[in-house]
Order: sequence, then C-alpha cells, then structure tokens
Amino acid sequence: MKKLVVLGGGESGVGTALLGKEKGYSVFVSDKGTIKEKYKEVLIHNEIEWEDKTHSVDKILEADLVMKSPGIPNKVALVKQIRAQGITIVSEIEFASMFTNATIIGITGSNGKTTTASLTHHILKQKLNVGLAGNIGNSFAKQVLEENHPNYVLEISSFQLDDIIAFRPHIAVITNITPDHLDRYDYQFENYIKSKFRIAKNQTEEDYLIYDADNEVIVSHLKNNPVQSTLLPFSIEKQIENGAYLDNDNIKLTVDNKQFIMPTANLALEGKHNIKNAMAASTVAHLLKIRKQTIRESLENFQGVEHRLENVLKINKVQYINDSKATNVNATYYALESMDAPTVWIVGGVDKGNNYEELFPFVNEKVKAIICLGVDNEKLLKTFGNMVDIIVETQFMSEAVKIAYKIADSGDSVLLSPACASFDLFESYEDRGRQFKNAVRNL
Repeated sequence: MKKLVVLGGGESGVGTALLGKEKGYSVFVSDKGTIKEKYKEVLIHNEIEWEDKTHSVDKILEADLVMKSPGIPNKVALVKQIRAQGITIVSEIEFASMFTNATIIGITGSNGKTTTASLTHHILKQKLNVGLAGNIGNSFAKQVLEENHPNYVLEISSFQLDDIIAFRPHIAVITNITPDHLDRYDYQFENYIKSKFRIAKNQTEEDYLIYDADNEVIVSHLKNNPVQSTLLPFSIEKQIENGAYLDNDNIKLTVDNKQFIMPTANLALEGKHNIKNAMAASTVAHLLKIRKQTIRESLENFQGVEHRLENVLKINKVQYINDSKATNVNATYYALESMDAPTVWIVGGVDKGNNYEELFPFVNEKVKAIICLGVDNEKLLKTFGNMVDIIVETQFMSEAVKIAYKIADSGDSVLLSPACASFDLFESYEDRGRQFKNAVRNL
C-alpha cells in the first residue's frame, strides 16, 4: 500500500487525506500547529492517522508521496529533507486532478482571482454542473471525492502552482501580475512571475490562456517565454481582434468570429478592475458555449465577494467599506481608485516587501486621514506621515473604527483596505473583515 503523507491539517490537507484514503493510500496527516476541532473530528471519524503540534520526521520520510499545504514554504527544513530523499511533493490541486476527468478552469493572478472565479462560477452554474474550489470554498480534493462535478472553476494561488507536475487546466486565466508574496520568492519578482505562469506549463494548443493584455509584466513574459496555449487577451486600453476589449463603454468579446457585446453600465460590480474581471469570466463562458443572454443576466445580477469592496453600512451619511481581502498594494490601488469621496483609510498588517509609491497620487487626492492597524506601523508612518494631516496607529479593530467614526464627516467614506497580510493581529483576512463589520455595526 502506497504511503501518502499530508503536511497541514486544514481544508486542503483534510480533503486530500479523505481522497487519498478512498484511492487506496495509507494516509498520515501531520501539522506543526494545532488542527482545528472540526478537522480532527473528520480525521477520527474516517480512521485517518494524524498528529499535531509536531512533525514525526522519521515517519514522514517513509512516504511515497507528500501533499504539502500551500502555507508551508519550500525553504522549511522538513521540506528540504523530503526533497533530499527523492520523495515527490505535490499540491492539493495536483493530487486531486489525478482523480478527475473534469473540464478545469484554473484562475490565478495577484488580484481579482476570487471575484473572477466566483463570477465565472456564477455564470456557468446557470447551465452546467460545476464546482468552485481551490483557494475558495470547499477543498477541491473533497469535491472530487464527494461530488465529482464534470466541470470545476479553481481559484489557484502561486503557492499551489509551485507544487504542480502534470496539472493542466483546459482554460487558464491570469487576471494580472503585480509584486506580491515576495517574502516567499526570495524578494525576486521574476520568481513570482514564473510561478504564476506555471498554470499554462502543461497546456497544449487545444487549451486556452486568457490574460490581461494591459499588464506589461504578463505581455513581456509571454513574448520572451511563449506558451502552447491558444491566447485570448482582454484589455480596456486597446482593441483586441480575438479576445475582449472596451469600446465606448461596451465590452466587445470576439472568439472564433462570434461576437458578444455588453454595456458596462449594466454590470453589477463597479470599477475598471471589475470590467476586466467581467471580460475574463465572459470569455470563459463563451468558450464553454453558454448563451449570450445567460452571460448578460449573470453579469447583471452577480452579488460580489465578501471582503472585496463590500459596502457595510452608511452611518450619518458616512459609507463604511470592507476591503479586507486587499492583502497587497495593487489590490488597495483598485480600492482607492474607485473612491469618489474624501476617505479615511485603515491600512496595515504584515508587510510583504511592499512598495507604496503607486498609491501616492490617490492618497494625495482622496485620503483625508490614515489609521495604521498593525503590530509594526513604522514603514507606514514614515511613508505617509507627510501626506495627510491626520495619521494615527492602533492594534485594535474596534478602536480603529471608533477613531474613523470621529474623523469622518458627512459624505466621507471609511475604507478598510490594508494592503498587507492579516496574520499579525488576526486569524485571516476574513477574520479581519468580520471584525471590521462587527465594529461598524456596534457604532
């Protein structure tokens, strides 16, 4: 019996363990941290051996195959030991894809991937049996085991792509590439770019790569490193012959001489970045033969994603906006770009090697006060200290919201868009966003 070791007892780890057991592996789950009670119960119920708060190295090194959770960096000593033994390491995406013949739509990018994946799923589910997994929702492995949809939309991070071998999505989407997670890539942007492009490495000319043609990083990488896939770009800046572009406030999409037109005024989501997300999702739907009317209706009634420019409440004519999912500078760029009122900006967390310069024009033009919410706010105070009249720091979300309430005047907006990871003060960006919403509701 082949031995599968799963490193990490979270959503992807437990899903992989269940699928592995079903497929005849002897499974052992090992987590250096504490496994959540709900996951322990699943492992115990399914008689899967597990440990937490430690790694039994000798036992792990007996593995034939290791599934590494995406949160574990490659530079960790244990990972290096496993590789030195010649044991194959895969991600959950790779492992689960070995056991399904489904049509896979893989969506990656520094920003926009959650919205694009959710929007794509929203359109496709009107007519197709389709699962939504990866970085979002239930584990892909668990869905392959329990639901085995004929189609999947997967939101895929660079960390998940680092550990693929044969994974091949029929349709790949790269929403954009901007500096992010550089702490995991030796502060080399090029390493991060290569990681994102792994999504297309096994594609053939029968497969499709949909990408942002306005993103210089993507365009120049494709020029120097051609892929096999059929290319379908999208743009809001230039005309595209085969793909999607913006023409006088209309999205125009052409694939195989078939055209689809949609006025941007009818889109449920606002902002330039959401026009691009809609272009990417529509292109996928068009390739999978979804009717134009269905695509139009779905784009008009899509509700958006929690923690992404989510309007929480209006109090005393001040709009409170939760953009906790903005864990990098580029995501916050889109948020500040879309602000049309004087803004009290709550920012901060774990800095991943951020360069804040691209935000300067928006901060000068739109931001009236900055509240730094993090354990270490020195870089933010230094960077923005001279740009605004009011800049304060706190380590409590409830206090940040109370300060914002005092500073904001009628007609202003209060925006939580941290541009940083959440792990210094919160469990996750979701936890950070929910704490913000609760604090606003308690005002």
